[in-house]
Amino acid sequence: MPSNLLTSALTRIERAGNRLPHPTLLFVWLCLLMLAISWLAALSGLNATLPDGTSVTARSLLSQAGLHWMLTSTVSNFVQFAPVGTVLVAMLGIGITEHSGLLRSLLRLLVLSAPRSLLTFMVVITAMLSHTAADAGYVVLIPLAGILFATAGRPPLAGIFAAFAGVSGGYSANLVVGPIDAILAGLSTEAAHLVAADYVVNAAGNYYFSLVSAFVLSVVATLVSEKLVEPRLAASTEAPGDEPLTVAERRGLRAAGIWTLLFLALLVAGSWGSDSLLRNPQQPALVDSPLLSGVVTVIAFYAAIAGIVYGRFSGSYQRLDDAVTGMETHMATMASYLVLMFFAAQFVSYFGWSQLGTIVAVRGAELLGALNPGLTGLMIGLMILTALINLLIGSASAKWAVLAPVFVPMFYLLGVSPEATQMAFRIGDSSTNIITPLMPYFGVVVAFAQRYDRQLGIGTLIANMLPFSIAFLLSWSLLFVIWIALGWPLGPGAPVGL
Repeated sequence: MPSNLLTSALTRIERAGNRLPHPTLLFVWLCLLMLAISWLAALSGLNATLPDGTSVTARSLLSQAGLHWMLTSTVSNFVQFAPVGTVLVAMLGIGITEHSGLLRSLLRLLVLSAPRSLLTFMVVITAMLSHTAADAGYVVLIPLAGILFATAGRPPLAGIFAAFAGVSGGYSANLVVGPIDAILAGLSTEAAHLVAADYVVNAAGNYYFSLVSAFVLSVVATLVSEKLVEPRLAASTEAPGDEPLTVAERRGLRAAGIWTLLFLALLVAGSWGSDSLLRNPQQPALVDSPLLSGVVTVIAFYAAIAGIVYGRFSGSYQRLDDAVTGMETHMATMASYLVLMFFAAQFVSYFGWSQLGTIVAVRGAELLGALNPGLTGLMIGLMILTALINLLIGSASAKWAVLAPVFVPMFYLLGVSPEATQMAFRIGDSSTNIITPLMPYFGVVVAFAQRYDRQLGIGTLIANMLPFSIAFLLSWSLLFVIWIALGWPLGPGAPVGL
């Protein structure tokens, strides 16, 4: 059981976090604060000089020009905000895969087919894959992991903790490009435009590193679970079992698998060679191809057809109308996201128009340049800062919407690519997800765990997840430092340095 000192500290953190407003209201207050800050900055004549010698001076949002701009740009600020369109398009396809039952069946197949000696590893690596389906890992995989461990005669809580570590602690590690990649890339692109108007952060900009991270963290989580966490837990006294996949579900998965192979073959055929259909004739390199630039559309199309194929062959879909229902149902869950993004878009735009983003970036770059912490020092500092902030603000997109306009331009001027800055943020953000009660699904995991221990509380969950959190932050940071030292790209066309 956690000590009284630890319990007291966690209680204080929880109380402090509960005083924070809803993420949407947070951006409302930030927008209002930006009005006052821009007025004071303009009044004081705050300015900075860009590397090319151009002088930039703060502009007041409360001036006549500022008021006119706000009135005429509110709509365009929102509809042109990069994270909005990309995420909604991706959700159309992923909505069909969830509604048809494809994702649930796939997760069950991956975990149920694992040998007992690899059960922990397969639970964690499947949890990494579940990031593609947004919240599916929380509501499907975590309770399923408890059942699987109980069936295997192992502590069911060990399965729940390992799955939670993979789903939430390893949130930015994945085997494929997912919605969170599109969300954060859009925010990074908007932030990069403060100092580089033409820079675009691709949704696959962190893919190489995220792919390797998924396997590294799965090994780390397996060792932590089996060597540190599981020995402290009681073995299973029940074997509730779980229903195997039905014949119809397996038939649907086979059909979806055939579609996947066909789709991959089409992508290879369409992008093979500099003069292929999916290459740009003016810029034949694959990193500049329409295929990678339109990766969100590719994902949405693949997922939509995969869901329809699965639904048709499994029997969950009788008509194409069912696929439309799937898109509508999933899109209905995006209402809170759209409201959040509206105010986030205004804040980012206010920050940019006032030129405070550029000024802060230049001044910050000058200060950091004088301190000369080096590329590794910059990345480690951002990871630690993000890990601490994450204890109080759970939403990754909300945090990055605030931090990106400051750190992306600042690090860009120091020669660090937006993709590298984004990845450093993601490491810190993911690692502490599993030890903060303010994470939206934290209470849900407590409820799942209480099936096996009715006395289990928040402190117990945090105490068991803390070893995962520390191990993830250390091993992931070490992997990132090694990656930086080797100079490997983080994704297609995404170097660490500029």
